[in-house]
Amino acid sequence: MTAKKLFCFGHRGACGHEPENTVRSVRRALELGADGVEVDVYFVDGQLVVIHDDTLERTTNGCGCVTHKSFAYLRSLDAGMGERIPTLSEIFATVNRRGIINVELKGPHTAAPVANLIAEQVNHGGWNYGDFLVSSFDHAQLLETKQLQPEIRIGALIEKTRRGLVQFAEDLGAYSIHAGKRCVTADLVAESHRHGLKVFAFTINRPKEISRMKMLGVDGVFSDFPERLAD
Repeated sequence: MTAKKLFCFGHRGACGHEPENTVRSVRRALELGADGVEVDVYFVDGQLVVIHDDTLERTTNGCGCVTHKSFAYLRSLDAGMGERIPTLSEIFATVNRRGIINVELKGPHTAAPVANLIAEQVNHGGWNYGDFLVSSFDHAQLLETKQLQPEIRIGALIEKTRRGLVQFAEDLGAYSIHAGKRCVTADLVAESHRHGLKVFAFTINRPKEISRMKMLGVDGVFSDFPERLAD
């Protein structure tokens, strides 16, 4: 019996190949066969900007706290190979309905502007709510997202398992649980599926990890190297 193909989200685009969370990285992920892409978002100076860390030093030539900077300053920075820090709207335009977009809420007060942008894309841009998934470790922001736009699918990010986790995710109104690879067990997957929840594992790059996730029955993974999931 052949194991089912795992759904693959390009993690921060294809960050094993390109500067993470850039238009270049997202474009490469799709070229490499990713079914979707995952990007990280902060709300800064009235704009949704795509960057992972709350500080600038690791991924740009800037310095300081992301949320303390102006949008103009953030856009002036090099995010790698001459790429700018993109806006979430630019990521949407790059994907152009060629894959699912997982928006991870990183900074505070991000839920409402993300929910509004998704609703705008659905109402006026030809997208469907099924083209998006909003995730976060900040489960209060996920709840806010769901209250603002009940049609938006949400994914609860976890790095530690605890009793009642699956029930908690179901009560949250989640579509999926996004679990660190060390948290993923056959029991977690089976219980999640019994409750109608998908399980997506992160960050899965090595062939042995891919094989293990297939064996455990997860629905998909986040990978820095989407081409490794193409087979």
